[in-house]
Amino acid sequence: MTKRIIVALDFNAADQALSLLDKLDPALCNVKIGKELFTACGPDVVRATIARGFDVFLDLKFHDIPNTVANAIRVTAELGVWMVNVHASGGLVMMEKAREALAGFGDQRPLLIAVTVLTSLAQEDLRQIGIETSAEEQVSKLAFLSREAGLDGVVCSAAETRLLRAQLPAEFCLVTPGIRRPEDASDDQKRIVGPVEAVRNGSNYLVIGRPITQAESPNEALAEFNLALASVD
Repeated sequence: MTKRIIVALDFNAADQALSLLDKLDPALCNVKIGKELFTACGPDVVRATIARGFDVFLDLKFHDIPNTVANAIRVTAELGVWMVNVHASGGLVMMEKAREALAGFGDQRPLLIAVTVLTSLAQEDLRQIGIETSAEEQVSKLAFLSREAGLDGVVCSAAETRLLRAQLPAEFCLVTPGIRRPEDASDDQKRIVGPVEAVRNGSNYLVIGRPITQAESPNEALAEFNLALASVD
C-alpha cells in the first residue's frame, strides 16, 4: 500500500506525541515533526519516532544563508529522517547547496522538498509582503525554481496541485497540507481541499493533523482517510 498520509504531530511535549504514535499503525502512515515539537524536545523525539517504525518528515522549513542551510540539512539527514524541507524563497543557490549536502548519503538520502507559499496565506497576505502576483503564479514560479535546483518536490496547497502536476514531471513530488473534509474545521488554513480531490489533482502526500490527532480513535480516523483514498488508487 502507498502511504499517502503524513500525520502531523503538532504537540509541544514528547509524551503527547509518542502516546499518539502508540495508537497509530506505522504501516498506514508517515508522520511529520514540525517546529513546535522539535523545539520542545529536540532530536530525541525524532529518534524515538523512527524507533517506533515511522518514516519522519522533519518539517523545519530551513531558510538562511546557503552554507548554514546546507549544514543543517546534513545534520538532519544524519538523524535518519525520510523527508526534510527548505523554503524555496531562500533562492536557487541555497536550495542547490542543500541538495549537495545530501550527496554522500546514498540510499539513506532523505527526500528534499521546498515550501512554496504557505497555505495560511491568502492573496491579501501576499500583497502585504510585496508579492503582487497571484498565489497560483507564485507557487508555480517557486516550484520551477525548486526543480531547477534539483529538489525532489514541493509543498503546495491542493488548490495549485492540478496546475503543478500539468506543468512538472510525474516524478516531481507534491506534498499538500491544509487537507480537510467537509466535516472538519478549517482552523488557520485558507486554501484547503478534501483528500480525494487533492490526490485526483495530483498530490502525492497529504499532511493531516487535527482530523486524525484529535479524533476519539486516531487509528480509525486514519483508516477512514485511507479507505477514501483507496478509491482513487
